Amino acid sequence: QVQLVESGGGLVQPGGSLRLSCAASVSIVSTTGMGWYRQAPGKQRDLVALSYTGGMTDYADSVKGRFTASRDNAKNTVYLQMHSLKPEDTAVYYCTALTGVPPRPSWGQGTQVTVSS
Repeated sequence: QVQLVESGGGLVQPGGSLRLSCAASVSIVSTTGMGWYRQAPGKQRDLVALSYTGGMTDYADSVKGRFTASRDNAKNTVYLQMHSLKPEDTAVYYCTALTGVPPRPSWGQGTQVTVSS
């Protein structure tokens, strides 16, 4: 089980930016992939971005062009840079790490992002 600690959430106005961070307890290059999901009240947890260690990154259509996932392998940390935030981006954002065969997810505790004026 990978321990993941997210940070960087908060309240931001529409059109603003935030950067989320997720520190992992293991070397992230040893994972199959790392990424971000989000869950709004009353809704299921949905993919935001998932970066595979081989280099490919999948993004949800709703965030393409606005959000960018990145990683710092030396710090075992992944990031989600979010621009042009909209009220519908409001959710708890969860970091995930895929490890093992077959790959299984570990989850962070989540960080709240609220987009409101």
